[in-house]
Order: sequence, then C-alpha cells, then structure tokens
Amino acid sequence: MTETVAPRMREKYTKEAVPALMKRFGYKNPMQVPKITKIVVNMGLGEAVANPKLVDSAVVELATITGQKPVVTRAKKSIASFKLREGMPIGAKVTLRKERMWEFLDRLITLSLPRVRDFRGVSPRAFDGAGNYTLGLREQIVFPEISFDGVDKVKGMNVTINSTAENDEEARELLKLLGMPFRN
Repeated sequence: MTETVAPRMREKYTKEAVPALMKRFGYKNPMQVPKITKIVVNMGLGEAVANPKLVDSAVVELATITGQKPVVTRAKKSIASFKLREGMPIGAKVTLRKERMWEFLDRLITLSLPRVRDFRGVSPRAFDGAGNYTLGLREQIVFPEISFDGVDKVKGMNVTINSTAENDEEARELLKLLGMPFRN
C-alpha cells in the first residue's frame, strides 16, 4: 500500500492558517474555520462563434493546466447581433476539488502569478460578499505547463476560489494566510 503525500498548500492550511484564523476571529472549534471548497477555472471564448476550433485548443490547454478534463460550455440563448445560436460552444470550464484543487492553488500562487507581466499583486476587492474570490488572468501562458510555441491564440481565464467563509474579511484573511499576494 502506497502512502499519498498531502499537497503542500493543504498542509500550510492545517498547520498555519487554521490556528491563525482561530486566534484572529475567536473561533472555539476548528470546524468553524473557513476552508476552500472548490476552484472553478473558466475560459470564455467569444471568438469561438466565428472559429469553433478555438474551443478545442482551449479544452486541451485547460486540461494541461488543471490536470482534469474540462467541460465545454454552450450558449443558453440565441443572440442575433452576435451571430450566436443556442447550443453553440462558447467556452470551457473545470471545477477542481480536494487534492487537485490544493495543487492548482499552490501552482497558481507560487509559479503563475509571479509570471504575470507587470505584476503588482491581485486586487483585494474582487470578493463577492459571500466569501468567494474571482481572479482574472489575461493570458494562459503564465502557467509553466503551457508551451509558448504551441499557443495559437492568447486566451484569458477566470479563476474563482469558493470558500465557506461567512464574509469577505474572513475569506481575505484565509487567502492572505495561504500566500495570495494582495495589492496594498
């Protein structure tokens, strides 16, 4: 029987973030401490209406970045002015949970965000009021898994980090303790 190694970020959460959050917010029980439940990586491709092959490359790139097969998202309604028909593929998304989520968060914070051009930190105001944080990346080439030569078109993506935090302050503190580089 092989023993699995816990992801580095999850260990940081249990050993550093949980005690710090318990002290900061006065939680009596470690189960009250907010935790990250899932990470959704979404790549919307408006140009896919004109060029459907863009969706295929986006699926391959998202699978390479996250280590999980993405779901192709389709248009819910027809919009004539955009030449969009109901059911046309317009993007791809991946929902990461458990081990893959922690691994992705670790790679995002330690490897990818520092590679963003003119990076000065992420916005501390991108919380939704329910403890979830959304971060936009302009290009997929900040991830080291993507080869710059193999990219036909630079595509952006949204990364949404869902947590069980009651409010934005708790979620911000959780992400800060995990190493998220917030702007001052």
